[in-house]
Amino acid sequence: MDRTDTGREARLNEDEHVNTNDAQAKGTGLTTITLTPVAAEKVKGLLAGRGTPEGGLRLGVRGGGCSGNSYFMEFCDGESADDQVLESHGVRLVVDARSAMLLGGTEVDYVEGLMGTGFKFNNPNVRHNCACGESFSV
Repeated sequence: MDRTDTGREARLNEDEHVNTNDAQAKGTGLTTITLTPVAAEKVKGLLAGRGTPEGGLRLGVRGGGCSGNSYFMEFCDGESADDQVLESHGVRLVVDARSAMLLGGTEVDYVEGLMGTGFKFNNPNVRHNCACGESFSV
């Protein structure tokens, strides 16, 4: 495999697999999206509770929201030809090509607090986000 790793960056030949800081991508180009260990355990529990422990999680971005883009997460039983498939802490992550461009380098965490409980996207590409925490612009 022709591969150059520098920190969180990796270059791949088509259809090669590489494990980069706990995220594994298949296909052309590499988008690094990771789950924290806490988020991964929460997702595994949700998948098991749904009866699909081998299923995956689709992460993506849709147009809309106060700042132009909104994150979404949904259970995923299969992928499309243009999807990137990654793995983080034993969870299969599926990301469409458009979302991959906006989510590169993102870490998804699961937080619990007095102000709310849920998944939080820590996206280094965001230039502005809304106070709601779910809408952003790049």
